[in-house]
Amino acid sequence: MGVGEDVRDAGDGTDRGGERDAATGRPASPRMPRLRLDELLEELQARIDAARGTRDRVHSLLEAVLSVGRELDLTQVLQRIVEAAAALVDARYAALGVIGPDGRTLAQFLTVGLSAEDIAAIGPYPTGKGILGELIRHPEPLRLPDLAAHTASYGFPAHHPPMRTFLGVPLRVRDEVFGNLYLTDKRGGEDFDAEDEAVLSTLAVAAGVAIDNARLYEEARQQQAWLRANAEITRSLLSGSSRGEVLELIAQRAREITGAEVADLAVPLPGTDRLTVELALGGDTAARRGLTVPMEGTVSGAAHAEGAPVTSPGLDADPRFTAGPPGRFEGLGPAVAVPMGAAKGKVEGVLLLVRRAGGPTFRADEIGPLLGFADQAALALELAERRRDAEQLALLEDRDRIARDLHDLAIQRLFATGMTLQSAVRFVDHPGAEERVMRAVNDLDETIKIIRTTIFGLRAREEETRQSLRARTVRAVGEAQPLLGFAPRLSMEGLLDTDVPPAVADHVVAVLTEALSNAVRHARATRVQVALKATATHVVVTVTDDGVGIPADGRRSGLHNLARRAEEAGGTLELGTPPEGGTRLEWTAPLRAEG
Repeated sequence: MGVGEDVRDAGDGTDRGGERDAATGRPASPRMPRLRLDELLEELQARIDAARGTRDRVHSLLEAVLSVGRELDLTQVLQRIVEAAAALVDARYAALGVIGPDGRTLAQFLTVGLSAEDIAAIGPYPTGKGILGELIRHPEPLRLPDLAAHTASYGFPAHHPPMRTFLGVPLRVRDEVFGNLYLTDKRGGEDFDAEDEAVLSTLAVAAGVAIDNARLYEEARQQQAWLRANAEITRSLLSGSSRGEVLELIAQRAREITGAEVADLAVPLPGTDRLTVELALGGDTAARRGLTVPMEGTVSGAAHAEGAPVTSPGLDADPRFTAGPPGRFEGLGPAVAVPMGAAKGKVEGVLLLVRRAGGPTFRADEIGPLLGFADQAALALELAERRRDAEQLALLEDRDRIARDLHDLAIQRLFATGMTLQSAVRFVDHPGAEERVMRAVNDLDETIKIIRTTIFGLRAREEETRQSLRARTVRAVGEAQPLLGFAPRLSMEGLLDTDVPPAVADHVVAVLTEALSNAVRHARATRVQVALKATATHVVVTVTDDGVGIPADGRRSGLHNLARRAEEAGGTLELGTPPEGGTRLEWTAPLRAEG
């Protein structure tokens, strides 16, 4: 019994405290509290959503990597990178800054989220100060909940949209820090988190590979273009093209391959410390062609003096190069000046290439081929000079041959004919016939004198040839060019070297020199035109400028000298004002004294 009671008691104890179904009398199933079940269901849903979000984000990341790696053009690659970065971390604003050659500033800046109107209102792109510079100095990922709270923050310029949260990640190409990705203002007002940083860092690795591939492709493409251009220039040189044609071809191909907006080719001005722009392509060529600039304070002068390439992130605002007329590089950006012939130790000139504002700076791998191209330009200059010397030598040799033939053949025959006629006079009985024969003999003597004069002219030395009125005029205009800061336009017409007497030619050169000197000292002109013309009866010198004109109370000693020279030569001096303003001086003198 005791055992049976123990068992029964135990059974009772098991049932005690349990609930039973009212209909069946059996114990009811225990039920979990509904609150706890809802929590578990919500947690499960959150994990499912997180897994789905992670899957979608990984899928988006893979799509972004494929999209970035699909492009081969470097500019397009960079734009795809910054667009993909903004989409992956759901940022309102994104930018990609390319670090310049100096390793301290940004040479290129691409943005997402700002309109063209916003960019214009903000002003120039940042160069790498403040938070942007912090990432350049310390190329590691940087997350900030509030930009303004960081010690490196400089604040924003006027018209810049407000930005609070920040995420920055460096872009590495192999072992080089190429640039940085900058993301601000995560949508929804949230902060960037560790997962955003991880996703962006992964994109940065893929972007580095894509950038490297694009650069390799661009280098290969440019190398092929340089080879084609070199072959084209070699053919042009060997085919006997003129110096100007070859130089224009060199500048044009360099401009096309490097994507430059303008290309200028400047050569030293003999006897001065200045350069003159011989060739200008792109932009306002009329304002730059013929312009003279000093060696000191210009990028072309620095390249000439150093005998090495010189770069600038933007000539319009570079404090190192401020000499020369202002505004000629307005709206332009990165530039490089490459000396021509530096490999031979003698710089023949400088090739200047300038890109648009906001364009990439010239990299070392671009400047290398440019140096070879500049040497081609120096070769063209040297070859043209040698060809000109050879042509001059051939001309002098031809003149000597003509003079020798005239002396040995024509003069001797004429002399012999004259002697024959003189000896035949005594056999002529008719007075009229004798007179005719003697007249013919005299004509032969005059012809011999003319031929001897021609021979002397053909054998004249080059130094004497350079003293012609045309050459003296060109030299006078060239001497005024460095003082004016630009090249005056010169036109010459008529038989200036044969019809203008030496005394009148001296007056012409003096008048031209005085007129140009007045333009330098008083006119403040930006354009000067010189015209020299010889008619059948007069020589006319005309000098026109677009300066301030002749003041009523100004000094007129120079004009009095010009008037006196006109009076001495029997000519006139007239002063006037062109319709567009400035001064027009016309000096006229007769070719022969009137009697």
